[in-house]
Amino acid sequence: MHSKPSGPFRSFCLTNLVLGATLMAAHMPSFAQAPHALDSAEQQKVDSLVKQMTLQQKLDYIGGTGFGVRGVPALGIPPLNMSDGPYGTRSNSGFPSTTYAAGINMAASWDPALAARIGAGIGRDARARGVHFMLGPGVNIYRSPHNGRNFEYFGEDPFLAGKIAVGYVTGMQEQGVSATVKHYLGNNSEFLRHDSDSEIDERTLREIYLPAFEAAVKEGHVSSVMDSYNLINGQHATQNGYFNTEIMRKEWGFKGIMMSDWDATYDAVGAAIGGLDIEEPTGKFMNNTNLGPAIKAGKVSEATIDEKVRHILETAASYGWLTRDQLDSSISFVDAKNNAVALDAAREGAVLLKNEGNLLPLDKSTVKTILIVGPDGYPGVPVGGGSAGVVPFHQVSALEGISDFVGPSTTVLYDSGVPTLSHLSSATEFTTEAKGGKPGLTLEAFNNLDLSGTPTSKTVTRHAVLAGLTIKEAIADIDAVMEMLFNSPPSQISHRLTGFYNAATSTKYILALEDSGEGSGNRVYVDDKLVIDNWKIVRAFQPHVTLELAAGPHKVVVEEWQKTPIGGHVALAIVPEDKIVNPEAVKLAAKADVVLVTAGFEPESESEGGDRTFALPYGQTELIREMAAANPKVVVAITSGGNVDSTKWIDRVPAVLETWYAGQEGGRALAEILFGDVNPSGHLPATFERNEKDNPTFATYYPEGDSKRVDYKEGIFVGYRGYEKNKVKPLFPFGYGLSYTTFKFSNLTVKQDDAGGDVHGTASFDVTNTGARKGAEVAQLYVTENHPKVARPEHELKGFERVELAPGETRHVTIPLDARSFSYYDVAAKKWAIGSNQFTISVGDSVESLPLKEGLSLKVGSN
Repeated sequence: MHSKPSGPFRSFCLTNLVLGATLMAAHMPSFAQAPHALDSAEQQKVDSLVKQMTLQQKLDYIGGTGFGVRGVPALGIPPLNMSDGPYGTRSNSGFPSTTYAAGINMAASWDPALAARIGAGIGRDARARGVHFMLGPGVNIYRSPHNGRNFEYFGEDPFLAGKIAVGYVTGMQEQGVSATVKHYLGNNSEFLRHDSDSEIDERTLREIYLPAFEAAVKEGHVSSVMDSYNLINGQHATQNGYFNTEIMRKEWGFKGIMMSDWDATYDAVGAAIGGLDIEEPTGKFMNNTNLGPAIKAGKVSEATIDEKVRHILETAASYGWLTRDQLDSSISFVDAKNNAVALDAAREGAVLLKNEGNLLPLDKSTVKTILIVGPDGYPGVPVGGGSAGVVPFHQVSALEGISDFVGPSTTVLYDSGVPTLSHLSSATEFTTEAKGGKPGLTLEAFNNLDLSGTPTSKTVTRHAVLAGLTIKEAIADIDAVMEMLFNSPPSQISHRLTGFYNAATSTKYILALEDSGEGSGNRVYVDDKLVIDNWKIVRAFQPHVTLELAAGPHKVVVEEWQKTPIGGHVALAIVPEDKIVNPEAVKLAAKADVVLVTAGFEPESESEGGDRTFALPYGQTELIREMAAANPKVVVAITSGGNVDSTKWIDRVPAVLETWYAGQEGGRALAEILFGDVNPSGHLPATFERNEKDNPTFATYYPEGDSKRVDYKEGIFVGYRGYEKNKVKPLFPFGYGLSYTTFKFSNLTVKQDDAGGDVHGTASFDVTNTGARKGAEVAQLYVTENHPKVARPEHELKGFERVELAPGETRHVTIPLDARSFSYYDVAAKKWAIGSNQFTISVGDSVESLPLKEGLSLKVGSN
């Protein structure tokens, strides 16, 4: 969550967005300038500016302006502007921008070159808007499908995440815009994100959670890093000197800016000496009032403050920001090149999970009627919720994309299939008493967070709905939301709704709840039994349960608390399970040649600030089952940031596509894939478990009892490493993805180069398209230590390449290997180490499909 702009950036937004054309005409173009090492003159200028600044100016400089760094006009230091991303240049006044496929989609492409194109496109849009820092990419590891922010990140494997991050960062920074890699560190869930303590052992940190950040710094030369909200091993990220200084700067050589996430600073002196350079959105802690006395008392040195100022000024100088205008009027505000990149991103990331009987691709000449059904069919769902929510200039829904593609020769039918939660909650009737009561529920309000004492008010409300901003409304008016969030006093209120629901018949009923997430909590009781519990941990924005209810009245209690001025949105709906699906949709399905079910999540159900359900949102499982019963030709396309529970329907449908959040061109890309103009080439960047309990983190993902400690007990065995260790076969393995053609791997050779003394070598092999269609394969290389002295994963991804091939074409692929390809982190020695010299190199198209294997004996002492 990030703050609204103020000061110079606020002025920029109004000028640029309301009078953009006039302003562009008044500026000469300032061409892209990638960051460079400072020459002596530039360094002298920075040093001179630091010396000229007063202590008050320095302390003001390291406190944010809402969305940027303040200028110092007296010294000619310009303000620096920031924008949320990470999949488009999000204007905080709601003005549109090109919206790309989300991070998990980008990782599913296994294409660092595509990531570089996306980074460059966002960089161009940033230059067209005068933005210096883009707040992305996010590289936190996918640990569990529950994490509400998985869609922003690059999957479960640190090597893959690092390579995609390097591509993105490099492409963006070559446009003269700083990337900001985030959220450093251990931010692998969204519940209790300000308070949870990620307890991670050193080896696990080094092998799983640090490498993507390390790659962004060492290979991508990223200019900015954002600290996370959470604690790591007992200390908040923004004051954790071990990670911010010892590892980031001293070990990795990071020269850029360390900034806080918005409102993620908790202690002035701790942050000042813990390596934080900029506190955003304002200097709430790192200001003169707090740090002035601390400097006088010797708790913080002025040299420490000087270092922070120098980090900012040196970064600015490295891009030329101190001497040139960041606004580049030679770039169109709507960049046509970016639309093409957005379309390619949606195409490459889609993963074909199932294609029984080769139902796909569809034949346009024979499909005369197609039904598009499901809540994500229209409008399009380009991204999940939160600060990643970009507003596109246009978005192509599945309905529009397919209609445009098939043209008038095919009839395209549409039905949402299940009603919105807003509609359902407005249609759910209650009475104040089991018999003889008034229509509605009794609403009690309290001026505290725990419903204690005498209510301040007691009224009757018709439905189980409390007014407040939904996530979608918050994204649409983000400027006003940030004003309330960061500049309004916190709330301290709670509510209780009590009523009776009269079940017409004895059957199963779906109870679905929606709330506004972070800064609030809620729970639902039915007949005095707790059935939904988000009171302390926001386990899901839209939780739902199915209950067997006898005919007659049932007591329903909804309780909620909120301590943010934008919270308080609650809506509860109850509906018989057998009535959740629109019967008209079933009739349409029976008439259609093919049914496309557009299932999945939306910003209201998958977002930062809270987690999400493993199950699909309410009613969607029933929808898929009823569509499959009405028509044998069903394709399910899923919008999500990760795996969903498919156990109740996966065996009933012949084709399944994971499309993630595909950005503004998602519907167009989906149509091209369904009808074969584009051959799907995405491969899973995260393991898809068959059952929720199969996940290696299932037992430890949430803290125990009232604890806020999240113990990463699985250690290095997260994702596919854990499934293999635990001998659990997933539904779809890491790296998996189907195609409309076939491929063959052959001729693996592995060589170690003797030169130099360090371990380095190559693995070479051939990939052949043995089918009849052009397609792209993702060749994956895994390393296994044959007889490890310490616990090692069965396989570890250490190389990959996306290879496009015509039918019958063969490509020779060479993948480099170095010492890290074979190493584990030796905690006692505090270094990377190669345990033994016998390894197996495996190559294939997923961690479970590795047809090529070759042994390698590393030469003793070569490391």
